[in-house]
Amino acid sequence: MDKIKTVALIGLGAIGCSVARELCQAVGEEHFRVIAGGARRARLERDGVIINGQPCKFPIIDPEQTVEPADLVVVTVKYGGLEQAIRDIAGQVGPNTTIISFLNGISSEQMLAEAYGWERVLYGMVRRAVVMEGNRCTYDQSRGTYYFGEAKNPTRTPRVQRVCELFERAGLNYQVPPDMVREQWVKFMGNVSENQSAAILGIPYAAWYEDGNDANWIRETACREVIAVANRLGIDLGEQDLIRQRTLAKCVPSWGKPSTLQDIEAGRPTEVELFSGTLCRLGREVGVPTPVSDLFYHMIRVLEQKNAGAFDTEPDTGA
Repeated sequence: MDKIKTVALIGLGAIGCSVARELCQAVGEEHFRVIAGGARRARLERDGVIINGQPCKFPIIDPEQTVEPADLVVVTVKYGGLEQAIRDIAGQVGPNTTIISFLNGISSEQMLAEAYGWERVLYGMVRRAVVMEGNRCTYDQSRGTYYFGEAKNPTRTPRVQRVCELFERAGLNYQVPPDMVREQWVKFMGNVSENQSAAILGIPYAAWYEDGNDANWIRETACREVIAVANRLGIDLGEQDLIRQRTLAKCVPSWGKPSTLQDIEAGRPTEVELFSGTLCRLGREVGVPTPVSDLFYHMIRVLEQKNAGAFDTEPDTGA
C-alpha cells in the first residue's frame, strides 16, 4: 500500500487539537482538512484554535462539500456527537479509506463499522492529559501516547503499518498493542473510575498521587466493578491492571483534569452515558451489580442538570 497522503479530522476539541498540528505538518496543509459545518465552521475559520500558545488555523471543509476521499479519517468528537460525525464523514470515505476513532469508551468502533464496514475501521484510544478552555488547548508535549490497531495484533497488517508510518512522520508517540480490545477496557476502567470521581469531587490527577488515600479508595472500588463486568464478558482484566492504573495516574501532570471534570466546569454535556451508563447496562445484562457506577451515573446527571439550570441555585433574598 502507498503512504497516507490525505488526512481528514472531525472534532477539533481537546484530543483533536493534540494531533491536528502534527498530522497537518506531516501531510502538508493542502492534504489536511478539518470537517465542520455551520456556526462551528465559521468560528474555526474566524478564530482558529490555540495549541500550547500557538495560534493555528487549519483548512475547514463543510460535510456536504465534494472532495476526493481521504486516505485516513480521524474521529475525535465527543461521544454525544458521534452519530452526527458518522454522517458528516461520509464524503471523506472511499474504498481505500481507513477510519480511526480516538474516542473514549468501548463503543465507537462498532458504530463506525456498522456504517462503513470493519474493512475500513481500526481500533484507537489515547492516553494524554489535555485541557481545553474555549479554543485554547494545553498539554505536555513530552507525554502522551496514541494507540491503534486491529482487534488483535500478532503482527502489523498493511493498513496498520501505513498509520504507523504517518505517526512517525508526524512525530507522534504511538503503540500497537497485541490486544486492542483489552487495552480499550483497561482505559475504560480509568474513564469510569477517574473521569467520573474527578467530576463529582472536582479533583485533578494530584488527588491520586498518594497510594491508599480516600480518593484512591473511591477510584479503585469503581475499577473493581469494571473488572467484574469485563471478566463476565470474557475480557481478561484483573488486579494487575488496577495496579498498573495506579502508576499511569501518577504519570499524568498533577494539574491535569479528566475530561468529564472539564465538561462539568465548562457547563458542557458529559460522556456519562458512555462511561457509567455503558457499564451499568452491561452489568445488568450479565448479572453483575454496579452500585458505585450507578451512584456515579446519577450524581453526574444531577451536575449536568444543575449546569442546565434545572433547579434554582441562587438564595432567596426575599426581594
